[in-house]
Amino acid sequence: MSPFSYINGVLCAEQTPLNQIARQFGSPTYVYSKAALTANYSAYANACRAGGRDAANALVCFSVKSNSNLGVLSVLKQLGSGFDIVSGGELLRVLAAGGDPHKVIFSGVGKTRDDMRLALSHDILCFNVESIPELHRLNEVAGQMGKRAAISLRVNPNVDAKTHPYISTGLKDNKFGVAYEDALATYRAAAALSHIEVVGIDCHIGSQLLDDAPLLEALDKLIELIDTLDAEGICLHHLDIGGGIGIAYDADQPVAIGDYLGRLFARIDVWRASRYQGRPIKVMFEPGRSIVGNAGVLLTEVLYLKHGESKNFAIVDAAMNDLMRPAMYDAWHGVQAVVQRDGAGSLYDVVGPVCESGDWLARARMLPLEQGDLLAIMSAGAYGMTMASNYNTRGRAAEVMVDGEKLFLVRDRENPADLFNLERTLD
Repeated sequence: MSPFSYINGVLCAEQTPLNQIARQFGSPTYVYSKAALTANYSAYANACRAGGRDAANALVCFSVKSNSNLGVLSVLKQLGSGFDIVSGGELLRVLAAGGDPHKVIFSGVGKTRDDMRLALSHDILCFNVESIPELHRLNEVAGQMGKRAAISLRVNPNVDAKTHPYISTGLKDNKFGVAYEDALATYRAAAALSHIEVVGIDCHIGSQLLDDAPLLEALDKLIELIDTLDAEGICLHHLDIGGGIGIAYDADQPVAIGDYLGRLFARIDVWRASRYQGRPIKVMFEPGRSIVGNAGVLLTEVLYLKHGESKNFAIVDAAMNDLMRPAMYDAWHGVQAVVQRDGAGSLYDVVGPVCESGDWLARARMLPLEQGDLLAIMSAGAYGMTMASNYNTRGRAAEVMVDGEKLFLVRDRENPADLFNLERTLD
């Protein structure tokens, strides 16, 4: 059952009417369902257990870049999640939410020395290294601190994820990872460095994958490389297959988490028994969107209805600065009226008040609307608030977590004074 459904004609988050949330906290507001977060994370955890894996040999690391709110992170921490980060700031968020740094992996192509020092000072689980220059810089920083940095190489397997080009990361033309052809030489170089400890291999080929075939193809290439490394005496302790499983925004039919992990574990088990001498290897995942995407909506109010000769516009108080995905990716998000009305309605483009023609949230939606109505922009839990900006000096939205009939304000709405508090005049 969806965490967002109609009860007596009013769209609710779990048991709480969204119009009640709007009255209490205003709009635009992001609303998250704790039950949905729990169920989506548990789909991974349960599939690991079904595949015979426990906390010692499987780890789900939530991708913080998809939603970094402390309330969201704290729920996942309580469920046992690890975290995949891409900046020092994200590490500080994880720590502020009570996360365990020993369950943190650090990805990203542009880690700074400060990032490295911060992560090393907290003894994170692993760095996912993406280039030889990064490898040497990490070795230098770790040496200065008297530490050894545990690393995986993010290997780019040149597998087409068949997704939007902006979120495809596994092809040779992408900026991410070490090319598959260069991976063996890079592992040899890493193994020779005095302040580097080689512990694993990592791969992430893209986001919003509806089919697991590209992921399993990438897995086969990682397995082949692990065998080659093992023959050279470079023994890895974990295999990180990344994230990427998609969600249903419209009529999408993503692969079920349990089915995907079942096929993945079956391949790993056959390989371990036949070629890897059955030695244990920890399996790690970096899901983001598939955990939080459909657990959140963006609540917005219709400011004006503007009827034109060729188009009708529903002008709302949320904008591209609140939800960038439509303008950036031409992304589709469902739109539902919070209070159901009779009648077919009219065809509207749902647009925001920002002074850009690209400021739209949905196009050509049949909606029965009146000025002042509330709308819910669906499937907005991932890459909504984390990509939000203050364009047009607009404060970012409030964020609310729903737990049954309980409401938790997990982020205050920004006001204009917050936005220029760090600025100075020349007077």
